[in-house]
Amino acid sequence: MTDAEFSHNLLQWYAQHQRDLPWRRTKDPYAILVSEIMLQQTQVDRVIDYFQRWLKQFPDIPTLAAASEEEVLKYWEGLGYYSRAKNLHKTAHILDGENGILPNDHDALLELPGIGPYTAAAVMSIAFDQDKPLVDANVERVLSRYYNVHQPIKSKEAQTIFWKKAQDLLPTGKASQFNQAIMELGALICTKQNPQCPECPISQGCKARRLGITDQRPVKAKPKKTIFITMACGIIQRNDTFFIQKRHDDDIWAGLWEFPGGRLKDGEEPEQGMVREVIEETELKVVESRFFKTVSHSYMHYKVTLHGYFCTVDGDNEPVLHAAQAGRWVTKEELSDFAFPAGHRKLIKMLP
Repeated sequence: MTDAEFSHNLLQWYAQHQRDLPWRRTKDPYAILVSEIMLQQTQVDRVIDYFQRWLKQFPDIPTLAAASEEEVLKYWEGLGYYSRAKNLHKTAHILDGENGILPNDHDALLELPGIGPYTAAAVMSIAFDQDKPLVDANVERVLSRYYNVHQPIKSKEAQTIFWKKAQDLLPTGKASQFNQAIMELGALICTKQNPQCPECPISQGCKARRLGITDQRPVKAKPKKTIFITMACGIIQRNDTFFIQKRHDDDIWAGLWEFPGGRLKDGEEPEQGMVREVIEETELKVVESRFFKTVSHSYMHYKVTLHGYFCTVDGDNEPVLHAAQAGRWVTKEELSDFAFPAGHRKLIKMLP
């Protein structure tokens, strides 16, 4: 199968089978940038609602630039990898100081926070119809099988092959449709498990299929060992309010709010760890505590178990912050106004 046949077959398939996704109904560069940033590390089905809610709240760059970081993080809450939202916010500030428009220039896009080669190529091809190839996880999978790439998928050698092949296959003047088509093929047909090879428009030229090794491509690097972390936090109550604190800007989950707490030491019981962490972080002495819930969540190669305890503290002293940049006493209803990490958010949803 020639490169021209590959492209022709793929575009024909895409015209008939593409999903109706909200970011495919617009050519607005800002909206397309938002969708591409959200789709990093996140499944399409989860992104749809976030994308629509985000654009309703922040319909353009000036509106996003005018928003507070607190509001931006709240509208991102649940998507994870919060640096993505912060970089979008920084980008909006930079562009609002110019003309409030995303630049129609590949190199200029690469200068903006959080925009790498893939995202720049996606915006340039999809929003501005420029002939820029792109490579994401779906494209890597399609090309590694089609060309039987035996190098580990993230290796320099493999990436060089993928970007070169993506460029060779790109039909002049059709980058927007072609790039979306090859990503769609990876998402719907050339899937991680059980690829639908009989339905694939380019299967005739696929080397991995011909050799019967589609399950062996792409070649992945050895997975990182899962790291298990156990934490405990104190849900401090005073009258009808709860104490929450905002993490430092250089912390993990920077800028998010949380109940005071942290990682347990070796041999430490969860309740002991919670009491110690509350004292260390706030100088508040826990006089009574009651187990509430244990929740778990995962991010990257970490698996976190978080034990939550209701607790009361001695006297009416105000917290002295040692692990946060701000603190507040808020009602249960007001908790929904703040952005929390996944574990704390799960605890909040279960509050009586």
